Amino acid sequence: MQASGRNAGLGLALVSAFAFGGSGVAAKPLIEAGLDPLHMVWLRVAGAALVLSPLAWRHRGLVLRRPALLAGFGLIAVAGVQAFYFASLSRIPVGVALLLEYLGPALLLGYIRFVQRKPVTRGAAAGAAVAVVGLACVVEIWAGLSLDLLGVLFGLAAACCQAFYFVFADQGADGEDAPDPLGVIAYGMLVGALVMTVIARPWEIDWQVLGGEASVGGTMVPAPVLLAWVVLIATVFAYLTGVVSVRRLSPQVAGVVAFLEAVVATVFAWILLGEHLSTWQIVGGGLVLGGAFIAQSSRPAPPVSVLADLAVTDQAVTDQAVTDQAVPARETTPVGKG
Repeated sequence: MQASGRNAGLGLALVSAFAFGGSGVAAKPLIEAGLDPLHMVWLRVAGAALVLSPLAWRHRGLVLRRPALLAGFGLIAVAGVQAFYFASLSRIPVGVALLLEYLGPALLLGYIRFVQRKPVTRGAAAGAAVAVVGLACVVEIWAGLSLDLLGVLFGLAAACCQAFYFVFADQGADGEDAPDPLGVIAYGMLVGALVMTVIARPWEIDWQVLGGEASVGGTMVPAPVLLAWVVLIATVFAYLTGVVSVRRLSPQVAGVVAFLEAVVATVFAWILLGEHLSTWQIVGGGLVLGGAFIAQSSRPAPPVSVLADLAVTDQAVTDQAVTDQAVPARETTPVGKG
C-alpha cells in the first residue's frame, strides 16, 4: 500500500512538472500577439484565485492565524515570481528564462549562509557553484552576453523570488499549528491578484488580443484556449497536483522531480515555438539543473542548538545509568487485576 502511494505521488509530481513546464509556451504567443507581460501575469493569477476561492473560504481562519505568511507568499512567491518570469520570457527564450529562475535554490543557500548565518554543507555549496557555471554557459558570457541583458536580469529576479518562496514555505511548515498548504496557495493567489491589480492595471488590457488568435509555431490558436491552459492547467492543476505529490512523497523527492519543469519547458519551446538553443546553452542548462539538484538534495548539518540538546540528553542518560547501578533496586510487589 505504501509503495503504491509513492508510485502515485511520483506520477503526480511528473504530471505537475509537465503542467508547470507548459505555461511559458502558452503565454509567450499571447505576449507576442500584443498582451503586456504584466497583464498576462494578472490574468493568470486572478484566474487561479477565482478558481481556488472555495479553498480560500474553507481555510479562512488562516487570515488571522498567519497574515504575514499569506502576505509574503502572495507578494513574493506568487506575484514576484510570475511577474519577473513572464517579463523575462518576453525578451529571451522560454527555456533560458526558466533555467535562470532555477538558480533559486542556489541563491537560497547564500541567504542561509550570509543572512541567517547558518552553516551549509559542502555538497550544497558545490551545487551552487556548478549552477553558477551553468548560468555563465546559458547566457554565453564569453560572447559579451549575447542574450538581452534586461531579460536576464528579470530571470535572476525571478530566481530571487523563488528563493524566498522556499523561505516562506519553511516558515509556514514549522510547529504543530502548520497551515494547510492548499489554503496557503489559495490565499497566495488572492494576495498576488490584489498586488498585480495595483501594478498591472488590468483595466488597460487590450481585450481584442484575447478575442483573437495567437501563433504557436505557425499555427493559429484561439487566445482564450491558450489563456485557459495557463490558468487551469499550468497554474491551478499544476499547483494542486504538486502539493498532493509532496504529501505522498516528501518535499525533497518532489523538489527533485520538479527540476524536469525546465526540461519540459525547453523541449516544448523547441518543438512548438522553434526556439533552438545552442550547444553551450544546452550544456549550461544541464549544469544549472545538476547544480540545483545537488543543492536541493544535500542535507544540511544539524543546527548547533540541536547538537547541544542531544549532548545534554546523552549526558543525562549516562548519569542516570550510573545512579541506577549505585542504588540497589527496590523489591516490588506485582499488581494483579483482582
